[in-house]
Amino acid sequence: MNVENAKAQMRKGVLEFCILAILSKKDCYASEIISTMKEKDLIIVEGTLYPLLTRQKNAGLLSYRWEESTQGPPRKYYALTKKGKKYMDELKGSWKELIDSVNSIISK
Repeated sequence: MNVENAKAQMRKGVLEFCILAILSKKDCYASEIISTMKEKDLIIVEGTLYPLLTRQKNAGLLSYRWEESTQGPPRKYYALTKKGKKYMDELKGSWKELIDSVNSIISK
């Protein structure tokens, strides 16, 4: 088995959760999401981020608005919807349970 492939699969599973977590703190545009994730050593590129944002928007978890920028073209800011906030709260609980279960398995 390829370790890098396994790591990539684990990472893919948490990217959507991380995007929602970032947006639960404040509305962001795509470059801010990428920068925030990069600061935490979770590298994501635009080609991966935009399809995830679109999928979350189509699921009713996100909304967006355009804002003028002093540093170039208008920016699309993403925000959690009421449905997205509820979904995020449910994921947080599931994440905690998953982490506890995995930690109990690997620590034995």
